[in-house]
Amino acid sequence: MKLTGETHIGLVRSSNQDALQCGKLNNGDVYAVVCDGMGGANGGNVASNIAVKTIAERVCEAYANDNVPRSPSNLLASAMVAANIEIFDRGNNEPEYEGMGTTVVAVIVSDKTAYISHVGDSRLYLYRDNALQQITRDHSVVQEMIESGQLTEDEARSHPRKHFITRALGVSAMEEGEYDEIELTEGDRLLLCTDGLTNMVSDDVLADILASDEPTVAHMIEVALNEGGTDNVTAVLVECTDDPNDYQKVEE
Repeated sequence: MKLTGETHIGLVRSSNQDALQCGKLNNGDVYAVVCDGMGGANGGNVASNIAVKTIAERVCEAYANDNVPRSPSNLLASAMVAANIEIFDRGNNEPEYEGMGTTVVAVIVSDKTAYISHVGDSRLYLYRDNALQQITRDHSVVQEMIESGQLTEDEARSHPRKHFITRALGVSAMEEGEYDEIELTEGDRLLLCTDGLTNMVSDDVLADILASDEPTVAHMIEVALNEGGTDNVTAVLVECTDDPNDYQKVEE
C-alpha cells in the first residue's frame, strides 16, 4: 500500500477546521480518517480533532501488540460512536462548544478489502479502470434533492444550500456512521477528501489526476487553490500496490 495525506487552510478561511490522520498498522493494514469541523472557528477545529484522535486511537489500539481485529467493520462502527460521544459531551459541558460537530470519512484497508464509514459530506472515491466512482453518499440537503428529482448533479454544484449537511458527528447524543465495503484489486486508488476539494475540483479533473502514473494529493490541493481555495482542503490517497517501496507521508 502507498499512503499520502495533506491538509491546507485554503486561501479564504482564517483557520483550518479540517483534520486528518492516516498510517500503517502492525500487520501492513492501513487506515485513514478525514474530518471537516463545523461550529465556529474554535468549535469546528475542536470537533474535527476529537474525531480524528478518537477514531485513530481506537483503530491503533485494536492492532496493538500484534493483534488483528476479527471485524474491521465493527471496529470502525464502535470508533465512530465513541467519537460522537466525545464531541457531544464536550459540547454539552462547555458552552463555547455547544452545537459543534464534524463530518468524517474513515477507512481501514485489510486483505484487499476497504472497510468504510462516514457521516456528512466528506467523501471516499474509488478510481479503477480509468473511471472514478463516488462510494460514499453525501448526507446533505442537495443530495436529498437530487435523489427526489428536484435537482440534477450539475445544478447541485452551484446550489446555495450545497453546504447544508443533514448528519454530523457530535450534534446529537447518538450518531452512527453509514457503512460501505468494497473489494480492491491491484492498481485501485482510494481518495478520501473534504468538500473543500470536491467543491473546487470536478470529478473529471480528479479522474485525470488519478489517471497519472504518480498522482499526488499535493496536485489536487494545488488545483483547488487555483480555483479559488474558498475552503480548507484535505485529501488522503491510498494506492493498492505490491511495490516494495511503500511509503507513508502526512503533511499539514
